[in-house]
Amino acid sequence: MKALILAAGTASRLRPLTNDTPKCLLQVGQRSLLQRSMDALIQNGIRQFVIVTGYLHEKIEQFVSQQYGDSIHVSFIQNNIFASTNNIYSLWLARPSVEGEDVLLLDSDLLYDPQIITRILAEDAPNVLTLIRHPLGEEEMKVVTASSRNHAKGVTTDTILEISKTCNPDEAAGESLGIEKMCPAYSRSLYSELDKMMNQEHLENKFYELAFERLIPQGHTFSVLDVTDLFSCELDTVEDFENAKQKIPASLY
Repeated sequence: MKALILAAGTASRLRPLTNDTPKCLLQVGQRSLLQRSMDALIQNGIRQFVIVTGYLHEKIEQFVSQQYGDSIHVSFIQNNIFASTNNIYSLWLARPSVEGEDVLLLDSDLLYDPQIITRILAEDAPNVLTLIRHPLGEEEMKVVTASSRNHAKGVTTDTILEISKTCNPDEAAGESLGIEKMCPAYSRSLYSELDKMMNQEHLENKFYELAFERLIPQGHTFSVLDVTDLFSCELDTVEDFENAKQKIPASLY
């Protein structure tokens, strides 16, 4: 299993906090977001990492080298056009390192309970997407499942039918947290689809969930793992960051 962490963005909405610091190196409590995530992965047996960097990439590389040394294997991939592309392009750049592999894909701007990693790795399903339930608006990456769309009695299916920011909030089961487990077959199909999206359609400025959605009609989807009961939050704004400092459980601080 390889952990693929996307950490290229400028996080402009977090300025001035990110003027001189990559978003993933912002600290909550005693550790940065990236260290918390990597520690959680290492605690769960993962030793191979692929990190896609861009903005202030040298600071991320230096931090990882100093913090972890040779205890893990880390490959860095640089997105040189991070300012004009979205996370789908960073995912695309990782193709040589992760295509056809068991992959755990993570956004780098998450603050979460390490038990989420334990749970997703323990799931028997080959492809799993983590989900959190809360009131939804336009900004969230919403997930519509078979059971959330069809409320008929007896429906238990939780495979994904749609995943986008434009889904109907009333039909959505919740928000995608930004951690997905993919088997080799899925990662191969994903990069085949990304090949078309990047080289033929030039969709470099989209969210990578668009590729997930395009694979659904082809028979490739995720099972859903609801982790609402465990602490997690995404840090998009300075207000989010300040709130996170207050909300994080003492046991995780």
